[in-house]
Amino acid sequence: MFKKNLLLFILLTLVSCHATKSPIVTTKKAAGKNTTYSKKTKSIKGRNEVIESTSRTIVTNDVVSGYVLQYKDIAMNNMKTYGIPASIILAQGILESGAGRGKLAETANNHFGIKCHADWKGDSVRHDDDSSQECFRKYNKVAESYRDHALFLTGKGRYASLFELDKDDYRAWAKGLRKAGYATDPQYPDKLISYIERYNLGQYDAQVLGTNYLPVENQNRRIIARDSRNDTFYEVQKGDTLYSISKKYNLLVDDLKQKNNLLDNTLFVGQKLKVN
Repeated sequence: MFKKNLLLFILLTLVSCHATKSPIVTTKKAAGKNTTYSKKTKSIKGRNEVIESTSRTIVTNDVVSGYVLQYKDIAMNNMKTYGIPASIILAQGILESGAGRGKLAETANNHFGIKCHADWKGDSVRHDDDSSQECFRKYNKVAESYRDHALFLTGKGRYASLFELDKDDYRAWAKGLRKAGYATDPQYPDKLISYIERYNLGQYDAQVLGTNYLPVENQNRRIIARDSRNDTFYEVQKGDTLYSISKKYNLLVDDLKQKNNLLDNTLFVGQKLKVN
């Protein structure tokens, strides 16, 4: 009897202990390995464009291409109406407006850097250019700037010689604009030609004229013959950068810039660089 009572006492004690014991909550700890999650972003394949005219603007190639697609129809319509090559209109728009991202373009819808002049009766803004705080025309819409650009060229006698040129001769038009005084930058024609050839703007001239367009594919590297001082010059081709040229001729980028009196890394198709 004593053994039975003892056994019963032990069982009751065990049951009591199990009933009052606090449950154990197990929290699974994160693994010790640190995991970093990065959001994938689409890489931009195009290079940056440094556009310098009424202001200095840095944009990607995609921005320039988007600008062309946005305004090509206006440019072609203006070519039909006023006789100005669409390629020239678009190239000037890219350069003068910073592909729509320049200060004048954003604050005044002025895409061609046209100043007020004595005959302007519309709104205006002040902007530093050749002189401090010069007067520039302001428009309500970009389309008005495109139309005024056409009227500006057709209405000024100094540009009359341009309209004697072939409509598909964008090189002659680019040089003629500089000669007639549209811009003071001696590289202005080269800049326009560079945009036309790199972004195939000549195709819009061809569409208006009803001619076949042959894209400018000038990929072959060319060395210009040595001059009388035994200097060797390289002609910049589509896709070149100062870095790629410097590597080709075993030069430092800074040395290449110094040899050619370059203030920044801007290059233009057809530009000649001293490389020795």
